[in-house]
Amino acid sequence: MFQSKPGEVENAVKAAISMGYRHIDCARAYQNEGEVGTALKAKFDDGTVKREDLFITSKLWNTYHHPDDVMKSFQDSLELLGLDYVDLYLIHWPMAYKRGDVMFPKDDNGKFLYAEDIPFTDTWKALEELVSKGLCKSIGVSNFNQQQIEQILAMPNKVPVAVNQIELHPYLTQEPMVEFCKSKGIVVTAYSPLGSPQRPWVKETDPSVMDDPIVVEIANRYKKSPAQVLIRFAVERGIVVIPKSVTPSRIQANFESMNFELKPEDVRLLLNLNKNYRGCALEWIFDHKDHPFAVTS
Repeated sequence: MFQSKPGEVENAVKAAISMGYRHIDCARAYQNEGEVGTALKAKFDDGTVKREDLFITSKLWNTYHHPDDVMKSFQDSLELLGLDYVDLYLIHWPMAYKRGDVMFPKDDNGKFLYAEDIPFTDTWKALEELVSKGLCKSIGVSNFNQQQIEQILAMPNKVPVAVNQIELHPYLTQEPMVEFCKSKGIVVTAYSPLGSPQRPWVKETDPSVMDDPIVVEIANRYKKSPAQVLIRFAVERGIVVIPKSVTPSRIQANFESMNFELKPEDVRLLLNLNKNYRGCALEWIFDHKDHPFAVTS
């Protein structure tokens, strides 16, 4: 539930589950897992769903990459969610920040403080222990580039890399990454499928995929919204997609993206819009040695 304001998330999750959503994407960094947990309990208690009906994802934040910190951060998320296990736990980003409970540690000049001596491969080993203890069913990564995933795959892993969650939309089609992940049996999950138009750092000059003339034209032909077309675009490519909304009408409209199909020629039109444009590039920390987008990914 990225970019959701305090107080919005509980009702949004309740509404989504009531409408038929079964995959809830969470993260320590979103700072609203307590609200998600309250909503989950309400829907369990009223009989709408059972725990096994849902697929719950959470993510390890950058300040908890040290292997000694992984278990506590995970258990904190589990407690907030009110669960005994999660279905999927991801390393949110490959970059380690300074250890501690300050989510975005900075020095007096506003520069982010790193912990570049903590390799994400060590973090991965700690996640494997969560699986061995039965606390999560699968583990994966988010925002990792191909070389970084290959580093993990080269390890004598006990647990496979289940997922790579990445920004994906027609302006960032990620075709090489999608093909690489498929070749390795890694599921791709698309975040920001609408281009994340409400991200806090958006600029007026940034391109808007929702307003792209081709997206709008396709939406008009199918009598659907641009958002529905963008969500369906990922689905047609065999990609798991996690749109975000806290508005019940939009949550329902997003769900209705499952009720139609795009023709192959329209999928190609959307693929051809690729600009390799990232709305979530985190360019302000490009100097971190493990930043995934400072090199070709």
